[in-house]
Amino acid sequence: MHLIQRMLFRESELPPERRVTLSAERRQFLKRRWRGVADDGTEFGFDLEERLVDGGVIFQRDGKDYIVRQLPEVVYRIPFASAAQAALVAWKTGNLHLPAQILDDAILVLHDEAMAQLLERECWEFSKPEVIFTPMKAMAHS
Repeated sequence: MHLIQRMLFRESELPPERRVTLSAERRQFLKRRWRGVADDGTEFGFDLEERLVDGGVIFQRDGKDYIVRQLPEVVYRIPFASAAQAALVAWKTGNLHLPAQILDDAILVLHDEAMAQLLERECWEFSKPEVIFTPMKAMAHS
């Protein structure tokens, strides 16, 4: 098993045929210590100094880059029709304290029962795409 303490590069410059993927759920990207197995069976242990990013190079061997890929997950996507609606959706969603990712024209929110109830109660338009979800980092109140 290879011990990984940090990414080597944020992305690989090698062609796809010279990359080996280790796929992991988003929650693994939040952990400091975990284990994973690449597509070719190579085992890795992680004791990270900082978080990994999707597509980051974690190891190199035999002219190949080993990259970590975040698995897509189902989220709620709520589009914004106006700035006022964006503020209202963000405020009510924020009160649930769920992970969220703000886009220019929509907000992505963790697929969760509390969010489903809010969507139903507010009658907001939404979809449930499967995406690489990269929510904002939590901020402590002052």
